[in-house]
Amino acid sequence: MTTLGVIGGSGLYQMTDLQNGAWVTVDTPFGSPSDEYFVGELDGVRVVFLPRHGRGHRILPSELNFRANIYGMKKLGVEHLIAVSAVGSLKKEIVPGDIVIPDQFIDRTRGRIGTFFGRGVVAHVAFADPVCQRLTHLLAEVGREIPATIHLGGTYVCMEGPQFSTRAESYLYRSWGADIIGMTNLQEAKLAREAELCFATLALATDYDCWNTEHGDVVIADILAILNKNVATAQAMIRRAIPRLPYERSCPCAEALKNAIITDRSFIPATMKEELQVIAGKYLGE
Repeated sequence: MTTLGVIGGSGLYQMTDLQNGAWVTVDTPFGSPSDEYFVGELDGVRVVFLPRHGRGHRILPSELNFRANIYGMKKLGVEHLIAVSAVGSLKKEIVPGDIVIPDQFIDRTRGRIGTFFGRGVVAHVAFADPVCQRLTHLLAEVGREIPATIHLGGTYVCMEGPQFSTRAESYLYRSWGADIIGMTNLQEAKLAREAELCFATLALATDYDCWNTEHGDVVIADILAILNKNVATAQAMIRRAIPRLPYERSCPCAEALKNAIITDRSFIPATMKEELQVIAGKYLGE
């Protein structure tokens, strides 16, 4: 049985239709995840769900313990990870209500931890293509079957928040050719790559960022109304994708760490080997 992880963003605090499910507490060397994980099954696939901001939406983007969240997914056996996220649109053709499956990121965050390594262990994973191509194409395929308006590919600007963009920033990101803007997915993508998970984002466009003066500035009430519709579509896409997930992974994601750890193994402290056992144990030796 393969295992799918789902990180639910704003508006998605529970996966529907999961069978034999229960909330599970996971301890990690990096502290507490955002919440307990809901573990169940659907169509012969084990599904692990985590509400990114906690049930009741209690945690700011800047407060998220990304390492603990992804570590918990890996510890629970997740191989494929889908992150659902509300975003603003930076392109007129990405209409609020559309879904974008991005394939690139730009980092505009400050001081967030986006690696499991350090503290005596150095690793450099390839991140030129930060999402799993096989998983992103599967999500686009099932989305179009629903049908939903899907944009496959695009650049996600990850900003610090929690405030929305200034108009000057919004114009700047558009000049870079970016497509959408959000506050969470970049660190998740980085850590998923280090954990050798197949990662993809379902970015739910809820508004035009403030560059679009004809549309009006971002209003949270309008965002929530569109978000509720988008969340239902995202759930339907995930349900359709589940029975089509590959039971064996042949993509580069599955071996992302193979040649990435460059520290001499004899210099790695025993405490770090223990801390990283779930993430990189097969590469660290005894």
